Amino acid sequence: MPDAEKAPPVEAHQVPFREDSHRIVTGMVLSNDPAGVRAQYANEARLSTRSSVWRGTRDGRQPQDVAADAIARARPQRLLEVGCGTGAFAERLATENCNAVVVAIDRSPRLVELTAARGIDAHVADVMALPFADAGFDVVVAMWMLYHVPDLHQGLAEIRRVLRPNGALVAATNGDEHLTELLTEAGGAPLITQFSTENGSEALHRHFDHVSQTELATQAVFCDHAQASAYLATFDDTLAASLPHFDGPREYAGATSVFVAR
Repeated sequence: MPDAEKAPPVEAHQVPFREDSHRIVTGMVLSNDPAGVRAQYANEARLSTRSSVWRGTRDGRQPQDVAADAIARARPQRLLEVGCGTGAFAERLATENCNAVVVAIDRSPRLVELTAARGIDAHVADVMALPFADAGFDVVVAMWMLYHVPDLHQGLAEIRRVLRPNGALVAATNGDEHLTELLTEAGGAPLITQFSTENGSEALHRHFDHVSQTELATQAVFCDHAQASAYLATFDDTLAASLPHFDGPREYAGATSVFVAR
């Protein structure tokens, strides 16, 4: 669905990861269960909490900028964003690609409502069954959402179907090391997904001939312990409660990739 990583208890579940002398450290696996994803994106609250802490790389690069530049270079006439979230990125694309028709979909009626309020042609729809004709778009955009698709390869096949022969998919996702330090401090372990920095290229090559990947070392900035705990609570309340107290602001390293597939 939306424009940043996801998950509360219904969405991210804990699995055994390793054992040390004090406790079992658990890993977090982002679910692609439709009911779980639907429950957490019933509104924009969790997404807003997560997106508020993210900054670009030390040299000022933002994943959204990398993706937007790739889209602009394609000079699209018709552009589709799947999993549009609140519509912020779709609105940006409409502004920066003034000759393009921008269409957006999401499975959340509330998020589609927010996107439509920005003037975007937005629809409730599923990436695994896109309600569009073959070869109807020059670019499809998928920002931090492919790890939630119940059948990833069905979703990618649908994206390939609606793209024109020389069209491009631009997709953003996170890596296994994304926020690892914060998660382990709280007794967790890396977020493991079905579409990541580590495995995204392999998945895309099953549907596209050419895949490029740009990796970015993003930064999560928390003003205090309460904000970091609130962030973790969007994944798991127990994890949030386990975060040891700290004073003042903290930064944690992220790991993001932007893929372009043709």
